[in-house]
Amino acid sequence: MKNLFKSLAAFQQECPTIHKGTSGYGYSYADLPTIFEVINPILSKHGLGFTQLIEGTKLKTILFHVESGETMQTITTVPQGVTLKGMNEFQVAGSSITYFRRYALSAMLGIVTDKDTDAQGEQTKKQAPAPQPQPKKPQFTEANFEKAYAANATIDKIKQLYDLTPEVEKAWIDYVFKQSENGAAK
Repeated sequence: MKNLFKSLAAFQQECPTIHKGTSGYGYSYADLPTIFEVINPILSKHGLGFTQLIEGTKLKTILFHVESGETMQTITTVPQGVTLKGMNEFQVAGSSITYFRRYALSAMLGIVTDKDTDAQGEQTKKQAPAPQPQPKKPQFTEANFEKAYAANATIDKIKQLYDLTPEVEKAWIDYVFKQSENGAAK
């Protein structure tokens, strides 16, 4: 890979930023013909070439060093089931493939082919959704003691279902203790 990397580094030093200003969906970029027009003579000068193959839903981009035969490749999955307004499925597929060819090749060669607008948008903090009020639990009162005791309710289960004040909790514990004493005496 020594020859490939040496040639790729030389290519990168010589290749300019490529930006034609083609616009789409709120950003601008260089289209494939513009990219090829710039990179092909520089790639050739440094003994490099590339090919891009479609294999099912994948796009394989291969960069090669002509003399040594050294290669490197990347595989990109092209998303399926995308719909774009005013396009049939074949037009969407063609558009997707072109898009991913442009970006896979740019990434592999380490070149810039679109206008960097990442920092230009107005930054806003996303507001965390307001916490939803929890439904209020009914109060656990002495009127519930007999039914809860008959159901063998634990204090944890009662706390899941009811609001329980410390005073009522103490009263419940006393009630359970008293009932168990009465039950043991029978």
